[in-house]
Amino acid sequence: MFRYRRAGLAAGAVLLATSLSLAACGGGGDDANEGADAKTLTLWHYEGPTSAMGIAWNKAIDMFKASHPGVTVKFEEKGFEQIQQNAQMILNSDSAPDIMEYNKGNATAGLLSKQGLLTDLTDQATKRGWDKALTPSLQTTAKYDDQGIMGSGKIFGIPNYGEYVEVYYNKDLFQKYNLQVPTTLDEFTKVMDTFVKNKVTPLSVGGAEYPAQQIFYELALSKADRTFVDNYQLYKSKVDFHGPEFTYGAQTFADWVGKGYIAKNSAGIKAEDMGVAFEQGKFPIMISGSWWYGRFENEIKNFQWGTFLFPGNKLHPGSSGNLWVVPENSKAKSLAYDFIDITMKPEIQNLLGNNGGVPVAADASAITGANKDLIDNFNKVSAEDGLAFYPDWVAPGYYDVLTGGVQGLINGSKTPSAFLDEIAKPYNDNLADLGK
Repeated sequence: MFRYRRAGLAAGAVLLATSLSLAACGGGGDDANEGADAKTLTLWHYEGPTSAMGIAWNKAIDMFKASHPGVTVKFEEKGFEQIQQNAQMILNSDSAPDIMEYNKGNATAGLLSKQGLLTDLTDQATKRGWDKALTPSLQTTAKYDDQGIMGSGKIFGIPNYGEYVEVYYNKDLFQKYNLQVPTTLDEFTKVMDTFVKNKVTPLSVGGAEYPAQQIFYELALSKADRTFVDNYQLYKSKVDFHGPEFTYGAQTFADWVGKGYIAKNSAGIKAEDMGVAFEQGKFPIMISGSWWYGRFENEIKNFQWGTFLFPGNKLHPGSSGNLWVVPENSKAKSLAYDFIDITMKPEIQNLLGNNGGVPVAADASAITGANKDLIDNFNKVSAEDGLAFYPDWVAPGYYDVLTGGVQGLINGSKTPSAFLDEIAKPYNDNLADLGK
């Protein structure tokens, strides 16, 4: 989700060892009549300025300005929720930006492409070499068919980083209680039991936004295989929401609340507050995406921290990163293509990797320090065909369905069975609308 986020993923490393030869800036080609004379590029994204992506995109803006004298970049930082909830209305109006970051998946980029609100980037991707920079697994979220289903069809967005959900932990607090990094789910629960016994709530959780549902999905994936993921995400076959995967995820999530691993007041906590609480050392563990990594490197000063993959899982929420999309109503499409091109250049990709991001086209030898662990873990997951996408991608409006449902598990207003019934209906309704 954040990241927002497929038939058989191909194995492959996210880093390319050699630099890419991408087309030079300024080429409009067949799109010369589509805003080639524009003097303003309006750009939206929702990455924080200290995040790896925020740092890289700000540098890309500087490079764009240098290579496009006389062009003004009107950058507007938007909130994730703001774009998530209002994209259809905005892109269907004259207020659409020329280029924007948008969440990948059937319910987001897929839906907008189906509605004709996004520009087909297939020709540009071929001409500028973007298609060669992205492994088949990373292209899954860039392509959508006529029904808005990811994995095939035309390219409607370009990802230039990867992402996945992992576990962040406070090394100082683990050491204080003589705890080791767990390698199985059973060991993980024993770690959390130790914290509870010492009156420490183990998990920093944001129930009001995306993070909590990622925990539910991780738990479901602990009982899942690739067939389950393809059935759920790609509609290859019917999904039993009361089957072993989702039943285990819902029941175990509720059990974690009951055991005190997850605070009941976290139902009202947003993602930002969850991250800040972990930064402040109030919680020893946080389960969320790799997009936090660069920020934590910059902002955590008072304790040592690290990461590990969700113990025991071979499948993890993750995918390519969010997409650069060009709205169909963009007034400066040629400039938008040039900006995407810059974000794929080694200088930007290396900068992203060295600030805690997961680049798709960096020079491997240019990535240094602890960031190699972040990228190595992503490569490990990708090589094992372990990217399972995000649970909210599967139907329009499903993000809100899952958020509300998981909040019910946290505050005790819903039983696991009722939660599964609640999330099954809109999913199956969407399948019926698609004729599946």
